[in-house]
Amino acid sequence: MNFDGMWLPHDQDPRMQEGPTKGEKACLVGYLEHYRQTLALKCDGLSAEQLATRAVPPSNISLLGLVRHMARVEQSWFRRVIEEHMELPRLFQDEDGGFALPDVDDDLVRESHDIWESEIAYAREVLKRTDLDTVVDAKGDPAEVRDIIVHMIEEYARHCGHADLVRECIDGRTGQ
Repeated sequence: MNFDGMWLPHDQDPRMQEGPTKGEKACLVGYLEHYRQTLALKCDGLSAEQLATRAVPPSNISLLGLVRHMARVEQSWFRRVIEEHMELPRLFQDEDGGFALPDVDDDLVRESHDIWESEIAYAREVLKRTDLDTVVDAKGDPAEVRDIIVHMIEEYARHCGHADLVRECIDGRTGQ
C-alpha cells in the first residue's frame, strides 16, 4: 500500500509549538493540548460509519467512542472534581465509559464532537484560573491539580495509542 499524503507536513501540523515552553504549567498544558489535537487528527476525514467502526476485535473501542469517552473524562475531572460539582451526572452514563454507541449517523458524530470540544474549552478556562498547587478532593483522596493534568496526559496518550490502531485498521493511516 502507498500511504503518501497521509501525514501532515510539519508546517501544517496544528500540534507544533512555536518554541520551547516556559514553566511547568505551560509544559503540562502543552502536552495535554498535543494529545487532544492528536485524537482530533485521528478522526479527521472519516465518515460516521468509519468513526463508529470497532476495528480491533473483540474490543468495542471506536474513534467515536474514544471522543465520547474523552468528553466524559474531561467533564469529570474539570467540572466535577476540580470545580467540585460532583452532583453533575457524568456524560454518557453507561457501564463502559462512553464507548457504547447508539445508532450512529452524522448528527451523533457532530453532537459527540461538539460535546467533546465544549468540555475541552471549559477545561481550558478552568486551567487558566486554577493554580497547579490547588488541592482538590479526587474521589475521597486529596490531589493537586498538577496530578490531575498528568493523569489527563496519560489518559489521552493511552487512548491515542488505541486511536492509532483503530485508524490504521480503517484506512491504513499510521502515526501522527
